[in-house]
Amino acid sequence: MIDLLFQIPALDVFSDDSNDLTATIQLLLLLTVLSLAPAILILMTCFTRIVIVLSFVRSGLATQQMPPNQVLIGLALFLTFFIMAPVLAEVNENALQPLSNAEISQEEAFAAATEPFKEFMAEHTREKDLALFMGYAGQERPETLDDIPLTSLVPAFAISELKTAFQIGFMIFVPFLVIDMIVASVLMSMGMMMLPPVMIALPFKILLFVMVDGWHLIVRSLLFSF
Repeated sequence: MIDLLFQIPALDVFSDDSNDLTATIQLLLLLTVLSLAPAILILMTCFTRIVIVLSFVRSGLATQQMPPNQVLIGLALFLTFFIMAPVLAEVNENALQPLSNAEISQEEAFAAATEPFKEFMAEHTREKDLALFMGYAGQERPETLDDIPLTSLVPAFAISELKTAFQIGFMIFVPFLVIDMIVASVLMSMGMMMLPPVMIALPFKILLFVMVDGWHLIVRSLLFSF
């Protein structure tokens, strides 16, 4: 029974074989990456900006739970994969494949895997946000991208994405707010003050959004913002 518990296919905990030890380490690294995958997706990719903007669209339309959360998250996820495809391809080519072929060490693979992500994040991170975290950590002004640690770049990128997403969300809210104000003014002038303006404005906002092909414009704006 004990031997059965500690014997795993292609893996032996008590084996002295270097190949089995390498497989064990790779398995542990894989489990670590999978456990950190949600944090990597949210804080190191464009997912945050996309899902916040889509949420602003739904809030501006005032359609409650339409589209549902599953649809917004799914759309944001696939848009993230589409935008991050060049970065992921570079990581696979320069880090994962050489590591699986035993051409580079694990340290070299980690450095090669983080380089494309650092380039992407640095391109969309405001200098003021990066200076905030580097200054708090007592780090000097970086000369190159390699001098920027992930511990400072990741949170700086996150708050930069939040600011950009809220700026886009403000522009989305303006036309819907104008419709609400017009409908409210018309109802007051007609003496229908007890009728909720939001309920009357909802079909007009949906009609305007459909007529201008709103989803196409939103997704197009998100794609060209990166």
